[in-house]
Amino acid sequence: MHLDWNLMSDKYECLSLMGDGSYGEVCKARGRDSGAIVAIKRYLEGPEGKAAVKKIAMREIRMLRQLRHENLVNLLEVVNKTGKMFLVFEFVDYTILDELNHYEAPIPHECARKYVFQVVRGIEFCHAHGIVHRDVKPENVLLSTGGVVKVCDLGFARGVPSATTRDQEMTAYVATRWYRAPELLVGDTTYRKEVDVWAIGCLHAEMVLNEPVFAGESDVAQVFLQIRALGSLPDKL
Repeated sequence: MHLDWNLMSDKYECLSLMGDGSYGEVCKARGRDSGAIVAIKRYLEGPEGKAAVKKIAMREIRMLRQLRHENLVNLLEVVNKTGKMFLVFEFVDYTILDELNHYEAPIPHECARKYVFQVVRGIEFCHAHGIVHRDVKPENVLLSTGGVVKVCDLGFARGVPSATTRDQEMTAYVATRWYRAPELLVGDTTYRKEVDVWAIGCLHAEMVLNEPVFAGESDVAQVFLQIRALGSLPDKL
């Protein structure tokens, strides 16, 4: 585990590394005073440099403080030590990705429906507050042992321009490729909340099929898979 975690050792004992990505890593930790189990996210300097990572971190903090919902992960504390940013979250047992890896068969339909319903509630709350998540995928959907779903990782979330500024551009290179809506793949920068709806559909399909529905190895391959699937639809639904 990286030495930066020692900066938190006065308040938390880091128990294990839970996961990492391009911009951060997460550890399971125990509060030294409370004994409570939490998840702590530490931002890493990504490929775009320190300034870009700081921008992502501040955006995520702003979004998390604004959005409080039972189906969104709860931010407990932000700690800034010697220029290093740590986000302390409520601990949730595992992710939908863990659930997918656990099952040798598809997730039972009733469970999949319950999980997706809660994802929809969390994302609907974001949309009602004018925010698009832009990175819905199995590893960003947390799942408790009691079956409560919480969407996490709002690093790519942002406010949606109003209807009067429909032509305002947004970054097209967001979301993980397999869950990226067609408009993102062709470079559209005027997309809106619909990209989250597409990603949720891909998530649901993956749960019931036990494999990604569009697993393209490139953006071109991804578009091909989507067009092929849409082309197989009947003339009338």
